[in-house]
Amino acid sequence: MADSDDRPDGRSAPHNQGAFWRMSDLMPTLVVRSAETARPLSAASSGVDVRAVAVDRVDGTSAPLSSVLADSYTDACVVLHDGTVVFEEYADHGHPDLTHALMSVTKPLVGCVAAILIEREELDPARFVTDYVPELADSGYAGASVRDVLDMRSGIHFREEYDDPTSEASELGRWVAASQRGDDGDRGGLYPYLLTLEADSAHGGLFRYRSAETDVLGWVCERASGRSMADLLSLQVWAPMGAEHDAFLSCDGAGAPMHDGGLSATARDVARFGQMLLDGGTVPGSDGGREIVVPARWLRQAWAVDADIRDAFARSPAELMFPGGWFRNQFWLRPGPYGDVLVCLGVYGQMVHVNRRTRTVCVKLSSWPTVGNPAFLQDTVKAFDAVGGALSNVTSRGVRQRLPGVVTGL
Repeated sequence: MADSDDRPDGRSAPHNQGAFWRMSDLMPTLVVRSAETARPLSAASSGVDVRAVAVDRVDGTSAPLSSVLADSYTDACVVLHDGTVVFEEYADHGHPDLTHALMSVTKPLVGCVAAILIEREELDPARFVTDYVPELADSGYAGASVRDVLDMRSGIHFREEYDDPTSEASELGRWVAASQRGDDGDRGGLYPYLLTLEADSAHGGLFRYRSAETDVLGWVCERASGRSMADLLSLQVWAPMGAEHDAFLSCDGAGAPMHDGGLSATARDVARFGQMLLDGGTVPGSDGGREIVVPARWLRQAWAVDADIRDAFARSPAELMFPGGWFRNQFWLRPGPYGDVLVCLGVYGQMVHVNRRTRTVCVKLSSWPTVGNPAFLQDTVKAFDAVGGALSNVTSRGVRQRLPGVVTGL
């Protein structure tokens, strides 16, 4: 998510440990309504002491999960196995009924909204973004397709460097903060800032992680549907998946949602989202069957990898973070010891880790002292891999294992 110290959201440590639980008190937000009847989340003993699961850390040492969580400033952690809560823990300043900042875990939810609009033929991924938002015609996004921004492969120049005050990510943060304060003048607001971006390469090239891509995608979804993103998330994803609590979506002073990372939600509701993804985009129906929330082929397409998608990722800096991985439909995917894993990531340590083979969903909400920490990140994915292996009693194959079927089109 685009980030700037100029934004009045208390992200600097140690203030973020409390601020991340009350984002709606610190900035303008829109309400994402929950379900009338929440999807039940039952808890049961798994027979495994999850807190004691051994984790081989990146520094070569071994530690129990409890230490990995404590050392990486965990605010909340929820683990589901086959849809049942087998582990749940909160820091002293947290609570199951409080919403926590998700940062860029917001992005895959916006991607799911796009998937539903595509399925309903309200949005065409092959069309240009300017077909939906003509204002972008004079920006670097001219000629970029919806598919380009879905997979973060436009040619736009946008440096996702939070510690560099000259980066586009920092500038985006300043424009949004100015709009929220009401002193923006001619330099304020999310959508006006997107119009200033320029391209530095051809669209459809390498994968480069850029928050602006999701902001453009969200704007396109709003225009294609005629609804706000808060309404789209509520009507198409949050309520249908059975969320128990309302979520909150931060916005600029003009009400434009922060599609790239503005959502706050409870850890349990984030786990419900992860379980819906694990179950192929479906949730239990009232008649005992399954109800579709997100089109199954959208998720199959994300899990599948072809040469083009893999090459676009392999030649990007992200390959160092997730070797052998890829990025598709606003999801990160990485090969793990128990099969490929779908990951949703947010700065300051937000993560959803979904493994189909171990049937586990792991959620971690955090308040890292810094925007990023490679050691914390890698320790967390290794921890969740280990937890999945322990819960499922699945043998590590040591190589990537994929369910077959590359889905094209959509």
